[in-house]
Amino acid sequence: MTAHPAPAPVDVVLPCLDEAAALPWVLARIPDGWRAIVVDNGSTDGSAALARRLGATVVREPRRGFGAACHAGLLAADADIVCFCDCDGSLDPRLLVPFVRAVHDGDSDLVLGRRRPEGRGAWPAHARFGNLALARMLHRRTGLRLHDLGPLRAARRTPLLDLGLTDRRSGYPLQMVVRAADAGWRVTERDVPYRPRTGRSKVTGTWRGTWHAVRDMRTVLRQPPAAPGAGSPR
Repeated sequence: MTAHPAPAPVDVVLPCLDEAAALPWVLARIPDGWRAIVVDNGSTDGSAALARRLGATVVREPRRGFGAACHAGLLAADADIVCFCDCDGSLDPRLLVPFVRAVHDGDSDLVLGRRRPEGRGAWPAHARFGNLALARMLHRRTGLRLHDLGPLRAARRTPLLDLGLTDRRSGYPLQMVVRAADAGWRVTERDVPYRPRTGRSKVTGTWRGTWHAVRDMRTVLRQPPAAPGAGSPR
């Protein structure tokens, strides 16, 4: 079998809020030739300084919110293909290699990771239930049949910017998928192992956090479709 090198250049956006314990593991798994962009979202545990010492590009985003951090990383990226990955050790950035290849080869415009939990407590029941409910609402809104709206994903940078994403909270990942579907993107998903995260989740670790995330995402689903042709991937 012929080996296929990972296409380059690629930027990996890593939203970060107090993830010093997980950073060494995550950054050690960024594929060779790719750039890690750690977006510090107000950490108090030295995450930004540690990420810089480990060779990552560090961007500061003082406005709190998962979407704010992700979008700051997207704006800082300059690679043709941009990936997103949580910075808590639950997902291995090396899993992004086939995602990038699918986008690079034109097989998909947006590739999402369908999380398959491994290990006790990797994905709490309330978080899994909220994700399932959102996937069903997404299908009714866009026709896409997806199983997960997880954070591991890859797409081309310029079309992502052209989507005009506005959510800066927990609805950002969903808004990306909704607007991509409205623009006619080919959205696919791949199974990925999902490990127990390092430390406590800021969103899905509690019922309250999960509810706030679901509320943000329901707001996104109520938004009217984008104008035809907006955010075309090609």
